[in-house]
Amino acid sequence: MDLGPFSILLAVKDLEASKKFYEKLGFTAFSSDPSNKNWLVMKNGDVEIGIFQGMFEKNTLCFNPGGKLGRPLSHFTDVREIHRRLKNEGVETKEEAGLTTESGPAGFVVIDPDGNEILFDQHV
Repeated sequence: MDLGPFSILLAVKDLEASKKFYEKLGFTAFSSDPSNKNWLVMKNGDVEIGIFQGMFEKNTLCFNPGGKLGRPLSHFTDVREIHRRLKNEGVETKEEAGLTTESGPAGFVVIDPDGNEILFDQHV
């Protein structure tokens, strides 16, 4: 099962302060939310992190089946198939969206045994 590109979504208190900090580590702003300005994707080489103010309670692992940030993959496991397989394995899911459609954007969250949230967020 191909989960797609991986990133970590950091829950931050001050988006601008976090941006400046990660710039000191060599990250550059890659993409932001033009309508709300409450999140930003930053990149350093092949590493991408998302910093999010007011969107998540805690840091979240994220997989993007199909690609991310407008870069679709030519071949991928659809998030609906990932969801079906995990449910068949007895994994509980929450925050489900778009899973009743046959294609397109959809997603869900699972919680690992230590309480870490893992978001499966398909944009294509």
